[in-house]
Amino acid sequence: ILLPSLFLSGYDGYGEEYSCPISDEDKVIDELENQMREGVMVVDYHGCDFFPERWFHIYKRLETRGYNEKKLQDNTQCEIFQVLYEEARASYREEIVHQLPSNEQEQMEANINQISKWIEQWVKEHNS
Repeated sequence: ILLPSLFLSGYDGYGEEYSCPISDEDKVIDELENQMREGVMVVDYHGCDFFPERWFHIYKRLETRGYNEKKLQDNTQCEIFQVLYEEARASYREEIVHQLPSNEQEQMEANINQISKWIEQWVKEHNS
């Protein structure tokens, strides 16, 4: 799970055009490098082009599935435009579909805490 300090150390100013923090991709990579070597991580980000391929094996996995560049771009756009979220809401019970906005630092910290609680609960329920 990404810690709030990562979000703070990975910023390189504030972008007025989109009214949001600007990420320093090199700082983010440097912060995550050791953690990624240690094991399973949940990484939540709308882009992926600056993450090292060795971390996720995204391209290898998608190439194995036959994904081309257009399909990669379309999948990213679906995420940004919440296509899958809307499909999930239409397909599943309301209480099991969650959307976690991460537009502000406080929201990101709350999301980390919530995801940690869900993981702890899942482990408790499945290790009994």
